[in-house]
Amino acid sequence: MSASASAVQHHHNVFVYGSLLADDVVKVLLKRVPPSSSAILHSFHRFSIKGRVYPAILPVENKKVTGKVLFGITNPELDILDTFEDVEYERRTVEVSLMDSSEKLQAHTYVWSDKNDPNLYGVWDFEEWKQVHMNDFIKMTTGFVEELEQPESKPRVATYESFYNQDDQNPPTS
Repeated sequence: MSASASAVQHHHNVFVYGSLLADDVVKVLLKRVPPSSSAILHSFHRFSIKGRVYPAILPVENKKVTGKVLFGITNPELDILDTFEDVEYERRTVEVSLMDSSEKLQAHTYVWSDKNDPNLYGVWDFEEWKQVHMNDFIKMTTGFVEELEQPESKPRVATYESFYNQDDQNPPTS
């Protein structure tokens, strides 16, 4: 295969650990649910973020984050994920271990940009998020995708803030 042909369509593995663990959120963003496998990211910790309903991860010795790897993510889909994660995260390549086979593989993941952020605390809980925040988050994500399809789309943080501050209420902090 020529170099130009192979550059046309790369498929990526993406390790997700927060709202993207929910197939419903992924489906809204990517218009499909890619194949996935449960995985562990070693030497990272998943924090809650004050005033946000989604988590952050940062490198922390002797900690681990459970999540899943989405397989076969296309370049346009990776662009959507980059835009969704916005400026608060940076995409990094990490090594994850698949839970079913302990096979190790390279995957992209989104690491919180501000490693000294005073708003990070505790541990983020997916099950609690599903019960408390998922329905609203799916509505916000649907709004984000509709925005993306507009010529003048807003960044995701602006979409998030306008969604969660519709009535000038404080965003959920639990």
